[in-house]
Amino acid sequence: MTVRLAPSILSADFASLGAQVAAAERGGADLIHVDVMDGHFVPNLTMGPAVVAAVRRVTTLPLDVHLMVTDPDRFLDAFAEAGAGILTVHAEVLPHLSRTIQAIKQLGCLAGVALNPSTPLSAIEEVAGEVDLVLVMSVNPGFGGQSFLRNSESKIARVRQLLTGARSVADIEVDGGIDPGNVGLVVAAGATMIVAGASIFGTKDPESAARTLKGLALEAAGAGRR
Repeated sequence: MTVRLAPSILSADFASLGAQVAAAERGGADLIHVDVMDGHFVPNLTMGPAVVAAVRRVTTLPLDVHLMVTDPDRFLDAFAEAGAGILTVHAEVLPHLSRTIQAIKQLGCLAGVALNPSTPLSAIEEVAGEVDLVLVMSVNPGFGGQSFLRNSESKIARVRQLLTGARSVADIEVDGGIDPGNVGLVVAAGATMIVAGASIFGTKDPESAARTLKGLALEAAGAGRR
């Protein structure tokens, strides 16, 4: 099993964003995660397509854009044009989820669907064979630096079972409170993409922190193959 690291710039120092992204990249980042919040779906207001375009100019890594907004369909084109490689939307706000997934793919992006901690897996059962990734939130979204919610590992394992049943090879991404103390647990449960913000950019040495976190994730993935 391959595990990829996606540092979240939500916790980065925006006064030196390019340098922060470069440090994470040197530390082994595989993607850059961009948390977009609209102040409605979640109680915070963050970044838009202009930030995605700016990050696109300073890295060749894929940009993993997580749309925590009430009406993601309105913004798909703008984020795709800005350079997103992955667009992830929330199942909770989309009555026509399959249509949105197809719209994302038509823009040339990979399509992800996110689940909040209290959202049941039934919300994605009908699209399990269509998605490129499922994002399991291990905190209630809105702010960086929150503590990992226990029992998230169980949900990750159940998502893996659902995808296997749908004959899907979609990634399982985990976002929220990931640090060196729990990254092995989520990888062992079936996660293949790790989002980390404060545990990378909240340190004095983001490069070293990224390298440590990815090493632990790969170690856990290797143990799972034995």
